Amino acid sequence: MPSASLIISFYNRIDFLKLVLAGLERQSFNDFEILIADDGSRIEYLDEVEFISKSSGLKIKHVRHEDYGFRKNKILNRAIVESSSDYLIFVDGDCIPHKEFIKEHYENRSLKTCLTGRRVNMSDKISKQLTPEKVKAGYLENNFIELLFNGIFGQSSYVEKGIYIKSTLLRRILNKKYRGIVGCNFSLFKEDILKINGFDERYEAPSVGEDTDIQYRLELYGVKIKSVNNIAIQYHLYHPLLARPEKNLELFGKIKSSGEFFTLFGIEK
Repeated sequence: MPSASLIISFYNRIDFLKLVLAGLERQSFNDFEILIADDGSRIEYLDEVEFISKSSGLKIKHVRHEDYGFRKNKILNRAIVESSSDYLIFVDGDCIPHKEFIKEHYENRSLKTCLTGRRVNMSDKISKQLTPEKVKAGYLENNFIELLFNGIFGQSSYVEKGIYIKSTLLRRILNKKYRGIVGCNFSLFKEDILKINGFDERYEAPSVGEDTDIQYRLELYGVKIKSVNNIAIQYHLYHPLLARPEKNLELFGKIKSSGEFFTLFGIEK
């Protein structure tokens, strides 16, 4: 059984997935499996994902359902069920991990604690320059000055989130501030997410359902949210923002008014 299960939410962007997997190939901690949680990507990508899975040297399982619209939470729940480890790390298929990413999530784990990291938002220009070969060579970690200049004069943002801090004291100081979960960068023990019955599958649009809702219900259950800012680092590939529909907020409002941490619309129906 692997020490950790990394669950990647994925939909159609095979070019992004290759970059993410290139980042995972150079992790300093390698006792992990990967579950590609595929929310109904086009059928022509099936063979390519299968080829990547067999040729990369990583332990990869492709978990997919048909495309009936945005059902990210549903495929994430299925990936949770099919995971082999008792510790889960959640990322999006457009976020390249720093080489210490999995190590930091795993070594900072604790029962009834959910770790939440942050990401550097890269510009379109920087994102288009990347290749799997560059990622494997450590381009993102070794070219901070270029990212910084692009953050000042270009379109990259939150570049300071890419500074990897080793000092225990500095880590404590930087993470005193309370930070909420972001769906592309968090981890917890499987038993903790099973206690709230996983993700609520009624959310059928981006935002709220894969982070705000999960955080609210975890905290109701008694799970502490702990920041690993500048510790578990990601680099987010540029793409246009998806619409954030009002219906998600309406559903979240109903869930908050119920005061229940266990959803009836999760892993167990």
